[in-house]
Amino acid sequence: MPAQTDADAAAAPALPAWSWRLAPALLVCLAAPAFFVVRVPWLGWVLLAAGLATALLTERTDAATPARSGLPADGGSGIRRPSLLRDLSLIAVGLLIVSAIPLKAELDNVAILRFGLALGGAVAVPYVLSRWVYRDRAIRFPWRGGGRWTRFQWAWLIAVLVLGWLILPFYFITSGVYLNWPVVDTPDLIARLFVGVGAVGIWDELFFICTCFALLRRHFPFWQANVLQAVVFVSFLWELGYQAWGPLLTIPFALLMGYIFMRTRSLAYVVTVHLLFDAVVFLVLVHAHNPGVLDGLFFV
Repeated sequence: MPAQTDADAAAAPALPAWSWRLAPALLVCLAAPAFFVVRVPWLGWVLLAAGLATALLTERTDAATPARSGLPADGGSGIRRPSLLRDLSLIAVGLLIVSAIPLKAELDNVAILRFGLALGGAVAVPYVLSRWVYRDRAIRFPWRGGGRWTRFQWAWLIAVLVLGWLILPFYFITSGVYLNWPVVDTPDLIARLFVGVGAVGIWDELFFICTCFALLRRHFPFWQANVLQAVVFVSFLWELGYQAWGPLLTIPFALLMGYIFMRTRSLAYVVTVHLLFDAVVFLVLVHAHNPGVLDGLFFV
């Protein structure tokens, strides 16, 4: 798992290339587009319930099969597998908390409080359950887990700014999705937008990467866990406002953040990448809502 040390990873049981465990994980993750894309809450609840029930049946089958065959339940590694049901339940709790509020971008005090409580709870509650109820410390926030940043990592930060500057104005303005964010035409509203965009960006990494991706990575090979977390990540961004042809940007972005975290094991680095990208998002939104103010900064 990216949040673990190399020694931890080496000690973990080997993960099969394919497993029936994918079925319950997929059901749980598909609840995200039900909640945030098609916005049918009951469908999301059904998918979560079906995913957790399937996880329970899968674990019971896995436990019964070695007993009948005489093989050890840990696959011979000497280390017991983490509970898929427990880990999926943590993701499900987070999704339920986030889905309890509308995700339309708003900047009034009530909306900011609502976002703070829901998004904060979606990170805090699974963490508390993991650490003090399940007592397995499955969720961690390794701020500098990967050590010093390499030259390539520093260069990539510059590349993020350049790519954002080239792509984001074209996307937001030509598609009209900037209208999904409120008009920001006063210093107070601009300041609120700046704080809000940054806060949500940090939360994205805490929940989608350090929680969802890290939990899924305990059970599946990297690419499977990364695709599953991207389903959740992109669905949230859709309701937040990244619509029209936004998934052409948000899908690669979500997959890239999972890859970066897997390679660096550093929350600090993925947050820095995300905040640089979001800084461009902020400037583009100000530019789009205030023609003439930042015209010299962007081509569109």
